[in-house]
Amino acid sequence: MKREQTRKGWGWSAMCFGAVAGFGTALTGSIGWAADNKPLTIAVIQKQGDQQYFVDEANGARDAATQLGNVKINVVNVAMDSNAAISAMNVMVGQKVDGIVIVVPDQQIGPQVIEMAAQAKIPLVSADDPIKSGTGETAAFVGFDGYDMGSKVGETAGTLFKASGWPIDSVRVAAAYQQQLSVCQDRERGEEEAFQKIVGSLPKLIKIGTDNSAMDAQNRTGAVVTANPDVKHWVVWGCNDENETGEVTALANAGIPAENIIGVGLGAYLDCKDWQAGQKSGNKSALFISGRDVGSAAVRVLVAAIRDHQPLPPKTIATTTIVTPENWKATMGTCS
Repeated sequence: MKREQTRKGWGWSAMCFGAVAGFGTALTGSIGWAADNKPLTIAVIQKQGDQQYFVDEANGARDAATQLGNVKINVVNVAMDSNAAISAMNVMVGQKVDGIVIVVPDQQIGPQVIEMAAQAKIPLVSADDPIKSGTGETAAFVGFDGYDMGSKVGETAGTLFKASGWPIDSVRVAAAYQQQLSVCQDRERGEEEAFQKIVGSLPKLIKIGTDNSAMDAQNRTGAVVTANPDVKHWVVWGCNDENETGEVTALANAGIPAENIIGVGLGAYLDCKDWQAGQKSGNKSALFISGRDVGSAAVRVLVAAIRDHQPLPPKTIATTTIVTPENWKATMGTCS
């Protein structure tokens, strides 16, 4: 029986699906960590730690540590290097940290990461990208529902497209994302299906494989635009704000006017820069997600497990909100 509870003050839903037997207990349950208020050290191992979302996530972890008291955060940026992630795990296990939050650069290393933490009896939470053990069990996860996020982006893009009055034959949809990453696959599926539900059909779709960085999205979209010189109208989305803003930049560089672009971001932390500056661009809307909230929640569930013997929730899911140039500030407050 699925049970849902809300952790007040976090904007999260901790979705608990019951006790998991055997090895799964090491993934989501209490495994005998000491319950006291001794000083704790939590490692935060992140991919792409220089991207704004992950900078915010690390800061959220630090904020939670300060609020909880007597908690130290060690942040490690492993970029997109799986070997660096395993090395960081080795270092943190050797240092006997009290808990680990990890955003893996490649989900394929999930079994090794989980086994290392379990052998060392260190509680582990995966953030943003879920990982599984060698037996197929999912580690405790803090992040977003990828399909739901994509659905909100696709619905918004579809609504904006219907309002544009553009003939469907004049339009191309460009979708930029890291195609082997499961959360990006979920988001892309949600985007496509929600757009079709709103519009009734989908214009010709061009999928653009990227490394989820803005520059890669920009470069690869530039090649797509060059190959489609007669296309006058573009709808663009992606797995994150980096992809979508990279696409919009490439279109602008190719001379496509802002009024001929419907860009719906996923994150809003880059889209908001145009809006804050009052700059007219193809970034028409975005789904706001808070990396700060993810980092904070990950640290909180770990500390609760260590100090209070609370089982790690299998899933802690964030809320998300569509924002526009008109209302982003009321929802986001600031644009970093």
